[in-house]
Amino acid sequence: MADRTVVVLGGGTGGLVVARRLRRSLDPADRVVLVDRSPIYQFAPSFLWVMSGARRPEQLSADRRRLRRAGIEVLQAEVLSIDPAHRNIKTSETELSFDRLVIALGAELAPEELPGFADAAHNVYTMEGAAAAGEALRRFNGGRLAVMVSRLPYKCPAAPYETAFLAEAFLRHSGARDRTTIDIYTPEPYPMPTAGPVLGKALAAMLDERGITLHAERTVERIDAASGELVLSDGERAAYDLLLGVPPHRAPEVLRTSGLAADTGFLTVDRSTLATIAEDVFAVGDATVIPIGGGKFLPKAGVFAEAEADVVAANIAAELRGRAPTARFEGKGACFVELGDSRAAFATGNFYAPEAPEIKLRRPGRHWHLAKVAFEKYWMRRWT
Repeated sequence: MADRTVVVLGGGTGGLVVARRLRRSLDPADRVVLVDRSPIYQFAPSFLWVMSGARRPEQLSADRRRLRRAGIEVLQAEVLSIDPAHRNIKTSETELSFDRLVIALGAELAPEELPGFADAAHNVYTMEGAAAAGEALRRFNGGRLAVMVSRLPYKCPAAPYETAFLAEAFLRHSGARDRTTIDIYTPEPYPMPTAGPVLGKALAAMLDERGITLHAERTVERIDAASGELVLSDGERAAYDLLLGVPPHRAPEVLRTSGLAADTGFLTVDRSTLATIAEDVFAVGDATVIPIGGGKFLPKAGVFAEAEADVVAANIAAELRGRAPTARFEGKGACFVELGDSRAAFATGNFYAPEAPEIKLRRPGRHWHLAKVAFEKYWMRRWT
């Protein structure tokens, strides 16, 4: 039976990979519909290079409507409701029926949930915020630089620490480093705790080597923009002159009201197939919550979104062609950690190991930075 419709909600990493792979695998009469509120895709892993001045925003942007040339229907619209029982999606432009649905709506940035964030912090998780942070660093002539993680969980676990490393290198080259203190405030017990204490302690040691002070297990309750202070949960105040922040994250409302969500608002899925509790509905990437060993959850990171998307696309294509779906997501991933000075670290691991993730950190060097540059170029060319 031809002329089936697969709807993909969200045109980020997971959504693009699912749509591209399905379009190549399905019968030409089958429809692949990609829905996203914005026509422009932005490569988030390189936002911090915009901050450091190594990239311009246009180098990391692509028009999603170009996917129409590949036979993918691109609908620019807001997703208003998901009705799995009736296989219906309501958007700001139209309603869609589906035979298969893939939800890749990600995690939503919610700076308003931390009082004072919008007034005081440069949000390094948006292209505009990263560019503004770069401008602020260029004007900065010394003082107290703070990097802040607002709440847990957040996507791209390495990013706050990369922010500190890249800012430190920038200020060193600009001549302002000797007049600057750099502090990181995070609710985490150590950097990237999901990856385990070995990696966390190694990154903490790298921060210390660069004179960056890590304030672990410190939660910011609000930001006093008038006085230039972080107000911590124990009442202590920490002064800053320049604040680079990771805003609170939350599940999009449409996920929270879909009937598919866990208590967190993110979607519960089978950890191997990414199937939700609704028939023929799948979810990938930051929209999901997946328990792993040690009482933790799979990090929200693009590497997992891409791997999950591969699995979902392969299984949907198999089903629609009358074959048994056999692809499985195995919880394996990798992460670059930019250190500045054209150097990076690289970690690989199995996050589905029974007791706790098994992670290996490679020796930092220029070659890992060049590998990330190559990955960026590959990704923009291959998927956008």
